[in-house]
Amino acid sequence: MDLVEEVKKLCKELNENSLVEAIDRFILLNKGIEKTRGEHFAKAGIYGFLEGILTTLKLKYNNPKVNSLLEIVREARSREEVYLRKAKPPIAEGQ
Repeated sequence: MDLVEEVKKLCKELNENSLVEAIDRFILLNKGIEKTRGEHFAKAGIYGFLEGILTTLKLKYNNPKVNSLLEIVREARSREEVYLRKAKPPIAEGQ
């Protein structure tokens, strides 16, 4: 996942090394989830986690890289969540 590496790189640039460690631990935890819940579920969770980190960094730093990466991660999460939505059954006519 390139986005994960980009967020980790940004955290290192901002000297937020504890966040890099947290991201690594979260990715490791999600490897097991991917096998049971599916790839889209795991990716949506990872992107949601990254979105939370970037939102916090946005409040803490006035950095255009944070803002642009946040938008990219939000879009990626949104794309993955489409696969997780249950289809609505069609309404039968005459009811």
